[in-house]
Amino acid sequence: MANLKLRNLYKMYEQGNGKNKKKSIQQNNEYAVNNLNLEIEDGTFLGILGPSGCGKSTTLRMIAGLEEITKGEIAIGDTVINNTHPKERKIGLAFEDYALYPPLSVYNNIAFCLKANKVDKKEIDQRVRKIAKIMKVDDLLDEKVEGLSGGQKQRVNIARALVRNPKILLLDEPLSHLDGKMRQILRGEIKRLHKEMKCTTILVTHDQMEALSLADHIAIMKLGVLQQYGTPDEIYNDPVNVFVADFIGEPPMNLLPVVVKKLNGGFCFVLQDGTKIKAPAKFNSVLDEGQQYTMGIRPTSITIADEIDFDAEFTVDVFENLGDERIVSIRILEDFLTIVIEDMLVFQKGNKIYVKMKEDLLYLFDRETGERIRE
Repeated sequence: MANLKLRNLYKMYEQGNGKNKKKSIQQNNEYAVNNLNLEIEDGTFLGILGPSGCGKSTTLRMIAGLEEITKGEIAIGDTVINNTHPKERKIGLAFEDYALYPPLSVYNNIAFCLKANKVDKKEIDQRVRKIAKIMKVDDLLDEKVEGLSGGQKQRVNIARALVRNPKILLLDEPLSHLDGKMRQILRGEIKRLHKEMKCTTILVTHDQMEALSLADHIAIMKLGVLQQYGTPDEIYNDPVNVFVADFIGEPPMNLLPVVVKKLNGGFCFVLQDGTKIKAPAKFNSVLDEGQQYTMGIRPTSITIADEIDFDAEFTVDVFENLGDERIVSIRILEDFLTIVIEDMLVFQKGNKIYVKMKEDLLYLFDRETGERIRE
């Protein structure tokens, strides 16, 4: 087993036909994957996360050998596999749409690739039954796959990928077709599977909950470019730019335009409606009168305070009681500030509230570039 390395990886899809093809590429100089560099240690569970069209599935397909690489290298250990045939890469791939063979039984679907490679029948039987038990489909081996539920089909799909004893398991949106309850169940099964088999696993998803709950490390992509790579805690608590801050978290991070003003020997942030919020002292070295930033703070990093010790006063616009938590929405001209509280409090539209903001979890971003301003 060895590390998986993506070095200066590019992918550009050709457009047009014949003589127009080259011209089309030159005019549309946009890469589906743009200079991607990642080193994934053996046994890691990596989540590649991003919106549709960000290049995550393209990256997965290049690793699997299903997409030609425009530029760059993919290596397992010291061996470059750019020109290695997909079936020789020792990679298992499970698609979101299952891609099972309806006429065949569960057993024969799982065994299909082994039979195609003329593996000994006794070994096939041992491997199929072993992986079927791990994926909890051992009682379905004689069933036809067309009669299975979505969750059962995905278990068979993953079992078929694992029966090859792959060095790397690739999962392309494996839970996207399942309902909420089944997604939760199968998330737990995939996590258990990874701990049991210790196989390097790469999950492609647009669902942040899947990535945060399953992955050891997360790579966030936007328009083909890697935005941030780190642990779930690093991605959530230390976002490098506005895109990452806004993409991770439910409800998403509050992102509000502010102007810096001097206040009592320090500084404050002035919102668009004139509300003043005391600026944390940690920013004093980078702030100056009149600067414009985007202020970021997560809804869970704001608490209800009393009239004596507070950072800002607001008027409630919308109050939602969700049982285990309550959501308070504050309108600030065209923007909203969202607060999530667990206290057994009830508010009405128009109520005045006082809030405290956790200074260590308040962020500033450049208004033009979106990059994080480091204190």
